[in-house]
Amino acid sequence: MPQIKAAVCREFGAPLTIETVTLAAPAAGEVEVTLKACAICHSDISYIDGGWGGTLPAVYGHEAAGHVTAVGDGVRGIALGDAVVVTLIRSCGTCPSCAGGAPVACESDMATGPLTGAGDEPVHQAMHTGGFAERVVVDQSQVVSLPAGIAMDVASLLACGVITGVGAVVNAAKLRAGQDVVVIGAGGVGLNAIQGARIAGARRIVAVDMSEEKLAIAREFGATDGVLATDAKPWRAAKAAIGRGADAVFVTVGAIPAYDTAPQYLAPGGKVIMVGMPHSGATSTYEPVMLAATGQGMVGSKMGDVVIARDIPWMVDLYLQGRLKLDELISGRWSLDQINEAIADTKTGSAKRNVIVFG
Repeated sequence: MPQIKAAVCREFGAPLTIETVTLAAPAAGEVEVTLKACAICHSDISYIDGGWGGTLPAVYGHEAAGHVTAVGDGVRGIALGDAVVVTLIRSCGTCPSCAGGAPVACESDMATGPLTGAGDEPVHQAMHTGGFAERVVVDQSQVVSLPAGIAMDVASLLACGVITGVGAVVNAAKLRAGQDVVVIGAGGVGLNAIQGARIAGARRIVAVDMSEEKLAIAREFGATDGVLATDAKPWRAAKAAIGRGADAVFVTVGAIPAYDTAPQYLAPGGKVIMVGMPHSGATSTYEPVMLAATGQGMVGSKMGDVVIARDIPWMVDLYLQGRLKLDELISGRWSLDQINEAIADTKTGSAKRNVIVFG
Protein backbone atom coordinates (compact mmCIF):
# COMPACT_ATOMS: atom_id res chain seq x y z
CA MET A 1 0.00 0.00 0.00
CA PRO A 2 1.48 3.34 -1.06
CA GLN A 3 2.55 6.08 1.29
CA ILE A 4 1.31 9.48 0.13
CA LYS A 5 1.41 13.08 1.28
CA ALA A 6 -1.88 14.58 2.40
CA ALA A 7 -3.13 17.73 4.12
CA VAL A 8 -4.81 16.47 7.30
CA CYS A 9 -7.33 18.34 9.43
CA ARG A 10 -6.83 17.38 13.09
CA GLU A 11 -8.66 20.27 14.74
CA PHE A 12 -11.53 22.38 13.39
CA GLY A 13 -10.42 25.94 12.73
CA ALA A 14 -6.72 25.06 12.87
CA PRO A 15 -4.22 24.94 9.99
CA LEU A 16 -3.97 21.68 8.08
CA THR A 17 -0.84 19.58 8.59
CA ILE A 18 1.06 17.92 5.77
CA GLU A 19 1.50 14.28 6.76
CA THR A 20 2.42 10.92 5.27
CA VAL A 21 -0.59 8.58 5.25
CA THR A 22 -1.22 5.12 3.86
CA LEU A 23 -3.67 4.59 1.01
CA ALA A 24 -5.33 1.20 0.62
CA ALA A 25 -5.44 -0.53 -2.74
CA PRO A 26 -8.72 -0.20 -4.65
CA ALA A 27 -11.31 -2.81 -3.72
CA ALA A 28 -13.93 -4.21 -6.10
CA GLY A 29 -15.58 -1.41 -8.04
CA GLU A 30 -12.99 1.17 -6.99
CA VAL A 31 -10.27 3.08 -8.81
CA GLU A 32 -7.05 4.71 -7.68
CA VAL A 33 -6.34 8.12 -9.19
CA THR A 34 -2.99 9.89 -8.97
CA LEU A 35 -4.02 13.51 -8.78
CA LYS A 36 -2.70 16.37 -10.84
CA ALA A 37 -4.97 19.04 -9.37
CA CYS A 38 -7.55 19.65 -6.65
CA ALA A 39 -9.43 22.95 -6.42
CA ILE A 40 -10.42 24.50 -3.09
CA CYS A 41 -14.17 24.84 -2.58
CA HIS A 42 -15.86 26.89 0.14
CA SER A 43 -17.51 23.65 1.28
CA ASP A 44 -14.05 22.32 2.19
CA ILE A 45 -13.44 25.46 4.22
CA SER A 46 -16.80 25.20 6.00
CA TYR A 47 -15.92 21.67 7.08
CA ILE A 48 -12.35 22.61 8.07
CA ASP A 49 -13.70 25.48 10.18
CA GLY A 50 -16.20 23.16 11.90
CA GLY A 51 -19.30 24.69 10.36
CA TRP A 52 -20.87 21.33 9.60
CA GLY A 53 -19.23 19.05 12.15
CA GLY A 54 -17.69 15.79 10.98
CA THR A 55 -15.14 13.12 11.86
CA LEU A 56 -11.50 13.94 12.57
CA PRO A 57 -8.74 13.47 11.59
CA ALA A 58 -9.83 13.96 8.00
CA VAL A 59 -8.55 14.77 4.54
CA TYR A 60 -10.82 17.19 2.70
CA GLY A 61 -10.80 18.26 -0.95
CA HIS A 62 -13.34 17.13 -3.51
CA GLU A 63 -12.69 18.97 -6.82
CA ALA A 64 -10.01 16.79 -8.34
CA ALA A 65 -8.58 15.47 -11.58
CA GLY A 66 -5.76 13.11 -12.48
CA HIS A 67 -4.91 9.79 -14.09
CA VAL A 68 -6.07 6.29 -13.17
CA THR A 69 -3.17 4.28 -11.77
CA ALA A 70 -4.97 1.19 -10.43
CA VAL A 71 -8.39 -0.44 -10.73
CA GLY A 72 -10.24 -2.94 -8.56
CA ASP A 73 -12.10 -6.02 -9.71
CA GLY A 74 -15.25 -5.46 -11.73
CA VAL A 75 -14.46 -1.92 -12.87
CA ARG A 76 -15.84 -1.27 -16.34
CA GLY A 77 -15.31 1.58 -18.78
CA ILE A 78 -12.26 2.94 -16.95
CA ALA A 79 -8.72 1.89 -17.84
CA LEU A 80 -5.24 2.46 -16.48
CA GLY A 81 -3.87 5.79 -17.66
CA ASP A 82 -7.25 7.38 -18.30
CA ALA A 83 -7.51 11.08 -17.51
CA VAL A 84 -10.50 11.55 -15.21
CA VAL A 85 -12.32 14.14 -13.15
CA VAL A 86 -13.03 12.94 -9.60
CA THR A 87 -16.25 14.09 -7.91
CA LEU A 88 -17.77 13.57 -4.47
CA ILE A 89 -20.94 12.16 -6.07
CA ARG A 90 -20.87 8.50 -5.10
CA SER A 91 -23.95 6.61 -6.27
CA CYS A 92 -24.99 3.04 -5.60
CA GLY A 93 -27.21 2.94 -8.70
CA THR A 94 -29.99 0.96 -7.02
CA CYS A 95 -31.57 3.07 -4.25
CA PRO A 96 -34.79 4.99 -5.10
CA SER A 97 -32.90 8.25 -5.72
CA CYS A 98 -30.30 6.71 -8.01
CA ALA A 99 -32.88 4.61 -9.83
CA GLY A 100 -34.98 7.76 -10.26
CA GLY A 101 -32.16 9.62 -11.99
CA ALA A 102 -30.95 11.64 -8.96
CA PRO A 103 -27.54 10.17 -8.04
CA VAL A 104 -26.57 13.31 -6.08
CA ALA A 105 -29.20 12.23 -3.54
CA CYS A 106 -27.97 8.62 -3.24
CA GLU A 107 -29.46 7.09 -0.10
CA SER A 108 -26.75 4.45 0.40
CA ASP A 109 -23.84 5.39 2.66
CA MET A 110 -21.23 3.42 0.66
CA ALA A 111 -18.66 4.61 3.20
CA THR A 112 -15.10 3.38 2.78
CA GLY A 113 -11.93 4.18 4.66
CA PRO A 114 -8.89 3.86 2.41
CA LEU A 115 -6.72 6.19 4.53
CA THR A 116 -4.74 5.40 7.66
CA GLY A 117 -2.12 7.35 9.57
CA ALA A 118 0.71 6.29 11.84
CA GLY A 119 -0.06 3.19 13.88
CA ASP A 120 -3.03 2.33 11.63
CA GLU A 121 -4.94 5.39 12.89
CA PRO A 122 -8.10 5.79 10.78
CA VAL A 123 -8.10 8.99 8.74
CA HIS A 124 -11.50 10.02 7.40
CA GLN A 125 -11.90 10.30 3.64
CA ALA A 126 -14.03 13.44 3.74
CA MET A 127 -16.84 13.87 1.22
CA HIS A 128 -15.99 10.45 -0.24
CA THR A 129 -12.90 11.94 -1.88
CA GLY A 130 -10.01 13.16 0.29
CA GLY A 131 -8.56 15.14 -2.60
CA PHE A 132 -6.02 17.20 -0.66
CA ALA A 133 -3.62 14.31 -1.20
CA GLU A 134 -1.33 12.95 -3.89
CA ARG A 135 -3.65 10.01 -4.64
CA VAL A 136 -7.22 8.95 -3.91
CA VAL A 137 -9.17 5.70 -4.02
CA VAL A 138 -12.82 6.25 -4.93
CA ASP A 139 -15.82 4.35 -6.24
CA GLN A 140 -15.97 4.09 -10.03
CA SER A 141 -19.27 6.01 -9.96
CA GLN A 142 -17.35 9.12 -8.88
CA VAL A 143 -15.15 9.50 -11.94
CA VAL A 144 -15.73 10.59 -15.52
CA SER A 145 -13.18 10.07 -18.28
CA LEU A 146 -11.86 13.15 -20.05
CA PRO A 147 -10.88 13.68 -23.68
CA ALA A 148 -7.58 15.08 -24.84
CA GLY A 149 -7.30 18.85 -24.93
CA ILE A 150 -8.23 19.78 -21.38
CA ALA A 151 -5.62 20.49 -18.72
CA MET A 152 -5.95 18.80 -15.35
CA ASP A 153 -6.13 22.02 -13.33
CA VAL A 154 -8.99 23.20 -15.51
CA ALA A 155 -10.68 19.80 -15.44
CA SER A 156 -10.70 19.75 -11.63
CA LEU A 157 -13.17 22.66 -11.63
CA LEU A 158 -15.75 20.41 -13.29
CA ALA A 159 -15.94 18.24 -10.18
CA CYS A 160 -18.04 20.70 -8.18
CA GLY A 161 -18.05 24.45 -8.81
CA VAL A 162 -18.88 24.32 -12.49
CA ILE A 163 -21.44 21.53 -12.40
CA THR A 164 -23.09 23.07 -9.33
CA GLY A 165 -23.54 26.48 -10.94
CA VAL A 166 -24.39 25.43 -14.48
CA GLY A 167 -26.46 22.48 -13.26
CA ALA A 168 -28.53 24.71 -10.98
CA VAL A 169 -29.61 26.62 -14.08
CA VAL A 170 -30.28 23.80 -16.53
CA ASN A 171 -31.36 21.04 -14.14
CA ALA A 172 -32.86 22.63 -11.01
CA ALA A 173 -34.38 25.78 -12.54
CA LYS A 174 -34.93 24.26 -15.99
CA LEU A 175 -34.40 27.75 -17.37
CA ARG A 176 -35.95 28.50 -20.75
CA ALA A 177 -34.52 30.84 -23.37
CA GLY A 178 -35.80 34.37 -22.87
CA GLN A 179 -36.30 34.13 -19.12
CA ASP A 180 -34.65 36.51 -16.64
CA VAL A 181 -32.42 35.58 -13.73
CA VAL A 182 -30.73 37.09 -10.71
CA VAL A 183 -27.56 35.49 -9.34
CA ILE A 184 -26.72 36.46 -5.77
CA GLY A 185 -22.98 36.01 -5.24
CA ALA A 186 -20.38 36.31 -8.01
CA GLY A 187 -17.88 33.82 -6.59
CA GLY A 188 -16.88 30.54 -8.20
CA VAL A 189 -20.33 28.94 -8.18
CA GLY A 190 -22.10 32.20 -8.96
CA LEU A 191 -19.98 32.84 -12.04
CA ASN A 192 -20.89 29.39 -13.31
CA ALA A 193 -24.58 30.03 -12.70
CA ILE A 194 -24.14 33.23 -14.70
CA GLN A 195 -22.52 31.49 -17.64
CA GLY A 196 -25.02 28.65 -17.36
CA ALA A 197 -27.80 31.22 -17.75
CA ARG A 198 -25.99 32.76 -20.71
CA ILE A 199 -25.64 29.37 -22.39
CA ALA A 200 -29.30 28.57 -21.67
CA GLY A 201 -30.38 31.76 -23.44
CA ALA A 202 -31.47 33.99 -20.55
CA ARG A 203 -32.58 37.47 -21.61
CA ARG A 204 -31.33 39.42 -18.60
CA ILE A 205 -28.76 38.12 -16.09
CA VAL A 206 -28.37 40.37 -13.05
CA ALA A 207 -25.41 39.72 -10.77
CA VAL A 208 -25.64 40.83 -7.14
CA ASP A 209 -22.47 41.08 -5.06
CA MET A 210 -20.74 43.14 -2.40
CA SER A 211 -18.02 44.64 -4.62
CA GLU A 212 -17.83 46.46 -7.95
CA GLU A 213 -14.74 44.40 -8.81
CA LYS A 214 -16.68 41.14 -8.65
CA LEU A 215 -19.58 42.64 -10.58
CA ALA A 216 -17.13 43.56 -13.36
CA ILE A 217 -15.91 39.95 -13.45
CA ALA A 218 -19.52 38.76 -13.54
CA ARG A 219 -20.07 40.78 -16.71
CA GLU A 220 -17.11 39.00 -18.31
CA PHE A 221 -18.91 35.69 -17.69
CA GLY A 222 -22.22 36.89 -19.15
CA ALA A 223 -24.02 39.11 -16.64
CA THR A 224 -25.94 41.85 -18.42
CA ASP A 225 -26.31 43.99 -15.29
CA GLY A 226 -24.74 44.32 -11.85
CA VAL A 227 -26.23 45.43 -8.54
CA LEU A 228 -24.39 46.08 -5.29
CA ALA A 229 -25.75 44.01 -2.42
CA THR A 230 -24.80 46.89 -0.12
CA ASP A 231 -27.61 49.05 -1.57
CA ALA A 232 -30.53 49.62 0.79
CA LYS A 233 -32.95 47.58 -1.33
CA PRO A 234 -30.90 45.99 -4.13
CA TRP A 235 -33.89 44.07 -5.51
CA ARG A 236 -35.34 47.37 -6.72
CA ALA A 237 -32.32 48.00 -8.95
CA ALA A 238 -32.45 44.41 -10.19
CA LYS A 239 -36.13 44.71 -11.10
CA ALA A 240 -35.45 48.02 -12.83
CA ALA A 241 -32.77 46.38 -14.96
CA ILE A 242 -35.05 43.48 -15.87
CA GLY A 243 -38.28 45.47 -16.18
CA ARG A 244 -40.01 43.10 -13.76
CA GLY A 245 -38.98 40.46 -11.23
CA ALA A 246 -36.80 37.48 -12.08
CA ASP A 247 -38.04 34.08 -13.20
CA ALA A 248 -35.26 32.46 -11.18
CA VAL A 249 -33.05 33.76 -8.38
CA PHE A 250 -29.93 31.73 -7.64
CA VAL A 251 -28.50 32.11 -4.14
CA THR A 252 -24.95 30.88 -4.56
CA VAL A 253 -23.54 32.02 -1.21
CA GLY A 254 -24.15 30.64 2.26
CA ALA A 255 -25.03 34.05 3.73
CA ILE A 256 -28.32 34.21 5.62
CA PRO A 257 -29.08 37.83 4.55
CA ALA A 258 -28.94 36.64 0.94
CA TYR A 259 -31.53 33.96 1.67
CA ASP A 260 -33.73 36.35 3.64
CA THR A 261 -33.99 38.80 0.75
CA ALA A 262 -33.93 36.41 -2.24
CA PRO A 263 -37.74 36.22 -2.68
CA GLN A 264 -37.84 40.01 -3.04
CA TYR A 265 -36.23 39.70 -6.48
CA LEU A 266 -38.86 37.31 -7.87
CA ALA A 267 -41.53 37.84 -10.49
CA PRO A 268 -44.92 36.17 -9.96
CA GLY A 269 -44.44 32.45 -10.52
CA GLY A 270 -40.67 32.72 -10.09
CA LYS A 271 -38.57 30.53 -7.85
CA VAL A 272 -35.54 30.82 -5.62
CA ILE A 273 -32.90 28.17 -6.34
CA MET A 274 -31.06 27.44 -3.08
CA VAL A 275 -27.44 26.59 -3.91
CA GLY A 276 -25.21 28.16 -1.25
CA MET A 277 -24.93 26.27 2.03
CA PRO A 278 -24.94 28.18 5.35
CA HIS A 279 -23.49 26.61 8.48
CA SER A 280 -25.61 24.04 10.30
CA GLY A 281 -28.15 25.65 12.62
CA ALA A 282 -28.41 28.90 10.68
CA THR A 283 -32.00 29.87 9.82
CA SER A 284 -33.64 32.20 7.33
CA THR A 285 -37.02 33.96 7.44
CA TYR A 286 -39.52 34.93 4.74
CA GLU A 287 -43.24 35.57 4.33
CA PRO A 288 -44.88 32.37 3.10
CA VAL A 289 -48.09 34.23 2.30
CA MET A 290 -46.27 36.19 -0.38
CA LEU A 291 -44.95 33.06 -2.05
CA ALA A 292 -48.35 31.37 -1.85
CA ALA A 293 -50.24 34.38 -3.19
CA THR A 294 -47.92 34.85 -6.17
CA GLY A 295 -47.25 31.21 -7.04
CA GLN A 296 -43.59 31.51 -6.17
CA GLY A 297 -41.40 28.76 -4.76
CA MET A 298 -38.06 27.76 -3.26
CA VAL A 299 -36.09 24.80 -4.61
CA GLY A 300 -32.95 23.20 -3.20
CA SER A 301 -30.21 22.31 -5.68
CA LYS A 302 -27.51 19.90 -4.56
CA MET A 303 -24.47 19.81 -6.84
CA GLY A 304 -26.60 21.18 -9.66
CA ASP A 305 -28.75 18.03 -9.64
CA VAL A 306 -26.24 16.61 -12.10
CA VAL A 307 -25.79 13.15 -13.51
CA ILE A 308 -22.03 13.32 -13.97
CA ALA A 309 -21.79 10.74 -16.77
CA ARG A 310 -24.33 12.78 -18.72
CA ASP A 311 -23.50 16.37 -17.77
CA ILE A 312 -19.71 16.57 -17.46
CA PRO A 313 -19.06 15.41 -21.07
CA TRP A 314 -21.26 18.09 -22.61
CA MET A 315 -19.74 20.76 -20.40
CA VAL A 316 -16.27 19.63 -21.50
CA ASP A 317 -17.41 19.85 -25.11
CA LEU A 318 -18.70 23.40 -24.58
CA TYR A 319 -15.32 24.31 -23.06
CA LEU A 320 -13.44 22.87 -26.03
CA GLN A 321 -15.72 24.89 -28.32
CA GLY A 322 -14.88 28.06 -26.37
CA ARG A 323 -18.43 28.50 -25.08
CA LEU A 324 -17.81 27.63 -21.41
CA LYS A 325 -15.15 29.61 -19.56
CA LEU A 326 -12.93 27.49 -17.30
CA ASP A 327 -9.38 28.82 -17.55
CA GLU A 328 -10.66 32.23 -16.47
CA LEU A 329 -12.00 30.75 -13.22
CA ILE A 330 -8.55 29.91 -11.85
CA SER A 331 -7.23 32.66 -9.59
CA GLY A 332 -4.06 30.95 -8.41
CA ARG A 333 -2.12 27.70 -8.46
CA TRP A 334 -0.51 26.42 -5.25
CA SER A 335 1.49 23.42 -4.10
CA LEU A 336 0.17 21.06 -1.43
CA ASP A 337 2.68 22.54 1.02
CA GLN A 338 1.04 25.94 0.43
CA ILE A 339 -2.50 24.77 1.11
CA ASN A 340 -3.04 26.86 4.25
CA GLU A 341 -2.00 30.00 2.38
CA ALA A 342 -4.33 29.03 -0.48
CA ILE A 343 -7.22 28.56 1.95
CA ALA A 344 -6.50 31.93 3.55
CA ASP A 345 -6.53 33.55 0.12
CA THR A 346 -9.84 31.87 -0.70
CA LYS A 347 -11.35 33.18 2.52
CA THR A 348 -10.70 36.78 1.46
CA GLY A 349 -13.51 36.40 -1.08
CA SER A 350 -11.42 37.82 -3.92
CA ALA A 351 -10.49 34.46 -5.48
CA LYS A 352 -12.65 32.72 -8.04
CA ARG A 353 -10.98 29.31 -7.59
CA ASN A 354 -7.59 28.44 -6.11
CA VAL A 355 -6.18 25.12 -7.28
CA ILE A 356 -3.68 22.81 -5.61
CA VAL A 357 -1.42 21.29 -8.26
CA PHE A 358 0.65 18.13 -7.83
CA GLY A 359 3.88 17.34 -9.60
